[in-house]
Amino acid sequence: MRVGVLAGVVAAVAVAIFAPGASAGSAAAASAASAPRCKTSHLEVWFGLGLGGGTLGSVYYPLEFSNVGHSACTLNGFPGVSAVGSGGGQLGPAASRNGQHHGTVTLAPGATAHAILRVEDAGALCAHPVNAVGLKVFPPGATASQSVPFSFAACAHRGVLIVGPLRAGVGIPGFTTS
Repeated sequence: MRVGVLAGVVAAVAVAIFAPGASAGSAAAASAASAPRCKTSHLEVWFGLGLGGGTLGSVYYPLEFSNVGHSACTLNGFPGVSAVGSGGGQLGPAASRNGQHHGTVTLAPGATAHAILRVEDAGALCAHPVNAVGLKVFPPGATASQSVPFSFAACAHRGVLIVGPLRAGVGIPGFTTS
């Protein structure tokens, strides 16, 4: 009898934790609905550690978005990312998008979300790679950007950047996919 009761309690807890529409999920959805979109000025955009390998020598970086504001805010979709040259101009087209949108991410003050940025081997894509000195990053839905210092080989007329959708939490190379 005890085993049956214990199994029932464990099953009820599992349903409460994992079932869509469970009270914890409903509270998170209500919080997301009431929080405004994150302003670029309330975010700090930075790189996590990169992971090499992949097709044609691509390197994957978690592009992190930390809420440095004093209240919760939301992000939804794909960030805009482009390579920048030493003169401040854009090199090649903006990053293409890869993956499926995962919904709205609510960031409490101090919390972080990420998108995986893939940097393809410019030498395999163009005859004369140029040196990028940074990235211009627009949080999803934002019209203001942040600059992220980052030196890498880019192509003047072809894209070497591919970005995935925003996901909750800090990105972990080799474990987070776009």
